[in-house]
Amino acid sequence: MYKIDEDMRAKLGLELATIRQEHADLDAAIHALDVAGIAEQMTVQRLKKKKLSLKDRIVELEKILLPDIIA
Repeated sequence: MYKIDEDMRAKLGLELATIRQEHADLDAAIHALDVAGIAEQMTVQRLKKKKLSLKDRIVELEKILLPDIIA
């Protein structure tokens, strides 16, 4: 379990919010490219890979900020 002070918690919370927004933006961009059919498959794959790495970081930050409480 991580022990973090309030300043660090605020910084990580801001990073989490920023990354969630970037993840949502990428999702919308990927969807728009798929629907329009104008992007090369390589570009879409690159965006999906970036989206996955953002999701991994989101999960990591959520584990730090919202630890499991064992009752």
